[in-house]
Amino acid sequence: MPVEIAENGRTWLLSGPTSSYAVHLTDADELLHLHWGPRIALADAEALAARPLPDHWPFESRLDGREEYPVEGGPRFTRPALSARTDDGRRGTEWAFERHEADPDGVRLRFRDADPDAGLVVTLHYRIRHDVVERRATVENAGARAVELLRADSAVFTLPERDGWRLSQLHGRWAAESRLTAAPLTYGEKVIGSRRGHTGHQHLPWVALDTDATEECGEVYGCALGWSGSWRITVAQLPDARVQITGGAGHDDAGLLRLAAGESYTTPVLAGLWSDGGFGGASRAWHRYQRAYVIPDADRDRPVLFNSWEATGFGISEDQQRALARRAAEIGVELFVVDDGWFGSRTGDHAGLGDWTPHPDRFPKGLAPLAEDVRALGMRFGIWVEPEMVNPDSDLYRAHPDWVQYQKGRKRTEFRNQLVLNLAREDVQEYLWERLDALLSSAPIDYVKWDFNRCFTDAGWPGEPYPSRLWVDHVRAVYALLDRLRAAHPGVAFESCSGGGGRIDLGVLSRTDQVWTSDNTDPLDRLAIQHGFSQLHPARVMAAWVTDSPNDQLNGRVSSLCFRFVSAMAGVLGIGGDLTRWSAAELAEARDWVALYREIRPLVQRGDLYRLRPPRGGLSAVQYVRGAESVVLACLQAQHHGEPVPALRLRGLDPASSYECRETGEIHRGAVLLHHGIRLGLRGDLDAAVLRLRRV
Repeated sequence: MPVEIAENGRTWLLSGPTSSYAVHLTDADELLHLHWGPRIALADAEALAARPLPDHWPFESRLDGREEYPVEGGPRFTRPALSARTDDGRRGTEWAFERHEADPDGVRLRFRDADPDAGLVVTLHYRIRHDVVERRATVENAGARAVELLRADSAVFTLPERDGWRLSQLHGRWAAESRLTAAPLTYGEKVIGSRRGHTGHQHLPWVALDTDATEECGEVYGCALGWSGSWRITVAQLPDARVQITGGAGHDDAGLLRLAAGESYTTPVLAGLWSDGGFGGASRAWHRYQRAYVIPDADRDRPVLFNSWEATGFGISEDQQRALARRAAEIGVELFVVDDGWFGSRTGDHAGLGDWTPHPDRFPKGLAPLAEDVRALGMRFGIWVEPEMVNPDSDLYRAHPDWVQYQKGRKRTEFRNQLVLNLAREDVQEYLWERLDALLSSAPIDYVKWDFNRCFTDAGWPGEPYPSRLWVDHVRAVYALLDRLRAAHPGVAFESCSGGGGRIDLGVLSRTDQVWTSDNTDPLDRLAIQHGFSQLHPARVMAAWVTDSPNDQLNGRVSSLCFRFVSAMAGVLGIGGDLTRWSAAELAEARDWVALYREIRPLVQRGDLYRLRPPRGGLSAVQYVRGAESVVLACLQAQHHGEPVPALRLRGLDPASSYECRETGEIHRGAVLLHHGIRLGLRGDLDAAVLRLRRV
């Protein structure tokens, strides 16, 4: 049973295949953390619950570092997960337990504020899927007066007492996202997050903690937040050395929402995972969880796409797109995407955003003729949109200048010549629904690349009694719009993009089919970005393109077509170069690479990932294993004279079986590949190779 409850109804145990999570309610209605780690029995949890709390020193609290959901007020000094303020200025809460409700894979614990005038009711939701514990909270105003939520985190995860915790996180910036870094955890608080209105390029909402884990061995604790707006994760090492991870929507404590009588707020999910298989084992567990429970239609492989942006920029014409489509079809592309420049008066980034109708000169009969021609070539058809933005030079802004976020009396800050629409407004929501629904109904469109190319800066809402709510309600409106569009157009796939990897999290992934990992398509730079990305998210959603060489979009680096393809084949393969300028030899080579990717695609997108060697300047490699088959993608970044290229020790194979190398026909014993490895014949700088194995 995933959920077990003690006879006294005050100890709860959730168990997955290899792990357990246990909490206990004391006689004083204090909800305490008991266990998170290897699988235990209910009797073990009850024994932990019977242990008395340690004595506390003056100026300290016996509850700090032990409560499941610490609130503001009472004998507590840790950062509260919940902070609320009544209309008359009172803060703090005092809980009384009401009841629990269990279902097949989770439990809900309901608490009520002992102050009847406050009227707050909090329900803590627990659910375990595989070995991932999903936690969230619902805060309800059951009183007669309004209550302001200053902070309402999703959950607090408590780690066992250990010496020498190390904190891993993913940091970065535009075109350099998802860079993995690790450092010893010290006393105090480590805070990461975004105050930009979206997930952000600077941090992915994920942390991992360990004491001595390697890639394939040792305990790893990880947490990931499912929210696509501003957010905060805090890792705190308390004075007694206990460690807690707190996370939720919103970055500051200045005000989240105002709940009128009868209203409620449910936080996003903060998911936690324990693994004893090192960082690689934790990643595979996260990947399996997302493919099973988060990503829509994850059992369907994503197609090879071509995107027109790097080939054409804003200079789009219908005939030009047809020429690119013919080239794309000839090399085996399955999805053709028209990027920015097809709509309104869009001839550059200065105009047209918000006017979601085809450019009358470029597409005089709409998108349907081009879409039908693309379909006739055997490909699906996709388009780019940026619904949450508007150019001041647009019909939409001229008609509704009050529909954007702005502060009264202040200059409206533009980035990329655009402003942010206030999606917390119902009229804006309805406008976008009508325009996008009409667009998807006007032509055979199979795919939408949904972009978000600037951050919040002037997040005001003149005339709204509680303008701060737009930070939460904007994201909820985006989610609702995506849900509504997916329901009305079930055959359309969506990609989340935000100037590259600025909106990647479990929340948006539950509504989109893939994400744009980074605007940086340089194949060498991408190795580090993809390495970090894979710590949490699977290859099934990681879009990666082959573009032109030299890489004129970013750094001018020259690389072979082989190196570019092998780098991009580690995710959802796409092509973004100007195919009309590729030589016949390049097109023929590309056709072979696309055919190879389509053959190995089920392994890459649905297999188990093993990171054989990280991208640290020499040889890097990833391996995917699914059933009897495996594929290795290896990239040699640089080789110095006299330095041999190391053999690759493989993972995930059966040591008692034999494996045929598809490239050479050689037979290798699994035990030999696992222990001694295999050499791939790489040499020089920016060389790459693919190795396919099949159990015989």
